[in-house]
Amino acid sequence: MTEPSASAAPGQLADGTPLPHAGFWALTLGSIGVVYGDIGTSPLYAFRESVLAAAGSGNAVTEAIILGILSLIIWALLLVVTAKYVLILLRADNNGEGGTLALMALASRALGRSSGFVILLGITSGALFYGDAIITPALSVLSAIEGLKIVTPAFEHYIVPLTVVILVGLFAVQSRGTAKVATFFGPLTLVWFAALAVAGLVHIADNPLVLKAFNPYYGLNFLFHHGIIGFFTLGAIFLVVTGSEALYADLGHFGRGPIRFAWLVVVLPALTINYLGQGALVLANPKAIESPFFLMYPQWALLPMVILAAIATVIASQAVITGAYSLTRQAIQLGLLPRLEIRHTSEEVSGQIYMPRVNLLLLIGVLLLVALFRSSSALASAYGIAVTGTMVVTALMAIVVINKVWRWPLAAALALMLPFLVIDLTFLTSNMLKIAEGGWMPLALGAVVMVLMYTWRRGSRLLIQKTRKLEIPLDTLVASLERKPPARVPGTAVFLTGDPAFAPTALMHSLKHYKVLHEKNVILTVETAQTPRVDVAGRVRIEPVGETFSRIVLRFGFMEQPNIPKALAVARKLGWTFDIMSTSFFLSRRLLKPAAQSGMPRWQDHLFISLSHTANDATDYFQIPTGRVVEVGTQVTI
Repeated sequence: MTEPSASAAPGQLADGTPLPHAGFWALTLGSIGVVYGDIGTSPLYAFRESVLAAAGSGNAVTEAIILGILSLIIWALLLVVTAKYVLILLRADNNGEGGTLALMALASRALGRSSGFVILLGITSGALFYGDAIITPALSVLSAIEGLKIVTPAFEHYIVPLTVVILVGLFAVQSRGTAKVATFFGPLTLVWFAALAVAGLVHIADNPLVLKAFNPYYGLNFLFHHGIIGFFTLGAIFLVVTGSEALYADLGHFGRGPIRFAWLVVVLPALTINYLGQGALVLANPKAIESPFFLMYPQWALLPMVILAAIATVIASQAVITGAYSLTRQAIQLGLLPRLEIRHTSEEVSGQIYMPRVNLLLLIGVLLLVALFRSSSALASAYGIAVTGTMVVTALMAIVVINKVWRWPLAAALALMLPFLVIDLTFLTSNMLKIAEGGWMPLALGAVVMVLMYTWRRGSRLLIQKTRKLEIPLDTLVASLERKPPARVPGTAVFLTGDPAFAPTALMHSLKHYKVLHEKNVILTVETAQTPRVDVAGRVRIEPVGETFSRIVLRFGFMEQPNIPKALAVARKLGWTFDIMSTSFFLSRRLLKPAAQSGMPRWQDHLFISLSHTANDATDYFQIPTGRVVEVGTQVTI
């Protein structure tokens, strides 16, 4: 089968549908607000933590340290973000969509049956993202509100309570959707980047010496002469590129062109100028390292900057929260997590969703972090491991895609990506030195999520294998029923099943208990494609099975929310008459019990059963009208 085009033009969705009123400049402005919110707030803490890490052992804040750190920051932005993500990975899209799970789907499709390692990489990166999704709001908002100490020390005791209030408010409004708020994201973030650049330019003019940092010699010299301290400092320097995964993850929302333009013309220059300005300030006044970002501004501008920083960090947090929703939906569609409730918050944009359980778990995790760490400096130690781990995984999967999908020779793919992989591994190793100081948290959370994803995937496969042994081939059953037909009742019965080759459990139990059959019967299977979206023309596949039975397969992309009634309406064009008011949907409700002999350890059996209890009802998930559903219960051991 020929795959659809592997890219979406700016201003289009992945399937080629034009976005409403989505011109290039509107997309560029939107990408500034959504894509770059996280990396755009890094100046609040990244330079400060890097210098403190270098001078933490009693070293004075010298010119060599400042120039060395600035040089490493600049080249991290140029190599990790600009070269790896903006120039290379934005081309590795899956039908216009980016992100680690989209890359995993692309790589696993290319490898076929030998894709187990790639699936494991995808599970790892997805699990680590949740650590990032919890740390980012806590760290960003805390670092912004800490600016109140510079306005007046009397505010110090109110920093944590005020942070908690902002975070609770942020998560509380998620159920209302972000469509209206998002219209302000781009302009406000653009103002933020302008404020970064202006302050940086003022201080660079006072001390142009910092421009030497563009020479990579100063960064390499710093690492060479500071040994383990220099290596440890890399973990703090990595904070300047956290959020760069968003460039790739939001590819489908804005398109490659607007994201690249926004980075090269607005974001990269503003960040570079601001970091250089912070360096110039600390060179002139080493005591300013306490809060170099806010001390760049005059006294009259401090409170407005604290407010603007708070707004910017809320925007950055919003981006990662909605990213967690999108990732969870992808994981559900790819069979890595059970079905969870998904609410659509926009009639125009399908990607704007709200997931109550995910939202609550994120809020609990964020508030626990704020209570445990209580300062951005303490939280910064926990940040980085999750992001560096994701970057390493992304680089590994990119090698597979470049080799198998782009059809580059393996040597060429390795030559292109190995330098970036070495950089990512270096950053990861340096961040590992911070495990005892808080880095354990994202690793522990990632391990828990990995166990959950692996258990659900493995348990689901074992369940399918076990139930298949008890099932009857559909063709055999239909032939038997047409030779000796039971009593008929008017209307259409739709039986949902995961395997269209076998008779659904709901059909067998319906015949056993009711001893009747509808005039028309449909065996319905919902498939998830390895592409983000499926074109309407390829949504429905109909195959007759005897005179009164049909087999229908509905295909949805892993970025789409399945809607069975709407998809069946498409089947009318293929000649199948569908009337929702004369149709009954039969679903199996399975009660799982641990078996005496199972393919998983007993603890994993119980975990899988517990996960199945959290799964959202299939009626809601597939958006079937509840008044048209009949559920048939059955008990299965696993």
